[in-house]
Order: sequence, then structure tokens, then C-alpha cells
Amino acid sequence: MPYHFVSELVITEATAAAYWFVFVEDQLLLYNAQEVAALPFGDNSPAKALRQHYLGKLNNAPVYAVEAAAPAALPAAQWVGLRQSHDVLGDTLFNIASRAHQILTWDRNHQFCGRCGAPLQLKADERAKQCLVCHLLVFPRISPCVIVLIHRGNELLLARSPHFRPGIYSALAGFVEPGESAEEAVVREVREEVKIEIKNLNYVTSQSWPFPDSFMLGFIAEYASGEIQRDPKEIEDAQWFSISALPPLPAAMSIARKLINKFL
Repeated sequence: MPYHFVSELVITEATAAAYWFVFVEDQLLLYNAQEVAALPFGDNSPAKALRQHYLGKLNNAPVYAVEAAAPAALPAAQWVGLRQSHDVLGDTLFNIASRAHQILTWDRNHQFCGRCGAPLQLKADERAKQCLVCHLLVFPRISPCVIVLIHRGNELLLARSPHFRPGIYSALAGFVEPGESAEEAVVREVREEVKIEIKNLNYVTSQSWPFPDSFMLGFIAEYASGEIQRDPKEIEDAQWFSISALPPLPAAMSIARKLINKFL
């Protein structure tokens, strides 16, 4: 079934039934999770809501993000980790689930003004919260992050973080710092993590990555000089791998894998 999503802030021409992206922390409620059509669909949320946000319309039906109090047992339903849900949902529905999770997390984490401490109120005309005392505006948090695949002839520089699943190697990545361009962040991150220089840096693509709120900017670059000297605080291992003998790679849904596949 093809899906078409339109983002909206205020619901218009509501129909009786809606799609419900129901979360407890990073666990998403799905029905019959071996099938593609696994989202709750009906007149009301299948779980009691601590907070709820309207997201837009999916195939002309309203879409809501819901944070539930606890992962209650429901007939023919199960709670699936957001990362694992991609295999069931596919790209379009996973992207909406990611949006839902990030908005719920933002709402939960920003209940009070960070400047004066007063309670924040949701704004009706934009996706934001406002302090009624000092008028500070707080928007959903998005953290820009760069990721770069470095090649040297038919070799790829891949590394692993201590946080990766065992055996997995990926491209180098890091957050953009205040005052940096994305390109400057790539050069700095590569120097900090493996102590090499790059050239011919080219932007390829971007991806929203809800773990927890990253916006990934993907690049491919060519090796220029230097020997790998890893930062042990960030990198567990880093090596040059021939394209004919690559290690286990990140999941197909990730921008890292998309960069690798594009180069191959």
C-alpha cells in the first residue's frame, strides 16, 4: 500500500479514524508486527495518553503522536523498538514514527522555561512552546551532525565506536559545533578521531536520525595524507578496508550504509 504524508500543525476536515504512533520511551506500539500494515488505526488512541500531538495526514487520515504511561498488554499487539520498527514500517512510516518520537521527547523534556523557570505553554500557530513570563520560544531540538565516508583508491576508511553492535564498522561522524560550517566540522572531526587529512569533500545527502534528535549531513571525501591514529575516547578501532573485503556494515536504513552503497 503506497503512503502519502502531509505535515500539518492544526487539524482540518478530520475524519473519524486516525493513525496512532503510540510510544513508551523508544518502544512503539504495533499490531501484527510481521505485516506491513501494523499501525494502530481507529477513533481513539489504543493506550491512555500522557501527551498527544497532531502531526498531519497520512492518506487523508489524521496522524497523532502519543506518549503512553506504560507498555500495557493489548490483544494482538506488541511494543517494538523504534530502530527495529523500520523493518516492519518501511521508509515513509518510519520517518513519521521518527518525527512523532522526536516531538514527544521535546515536549516531555521542555516543561519549564530554561531562562526563568516558569511553565511553558504550547503555541497554537507553530510547533513551539512559549514562556508566558519572559516570552522565550522553545522549538523542537534538532542537532546537526556530519558523517563522511573516506576512500583511498579501492579502500574505505571505516571505524567502530564502543557503542556499536559487535563487529559493526561505519563511516566517521560527529556533531557540528557553534560557528562551524558542515564542511569545517567534517575536517575537524576526521582530524580529531583518526588524525588524517582529506580532500575533494563532496556533500551527498541528508537524513533525519531520531537517536535522539540528530540531523545527519552525509559526505564522501578522498584521503589526502596522514596515518590513522585513533582517539581512544571516541573510536574503538579504525582501518582501511578493501571494497572486496568489507566488515559487517550498518543497517540499510542508515545514512552510513547509503554512503557506502553509493560509493560501491
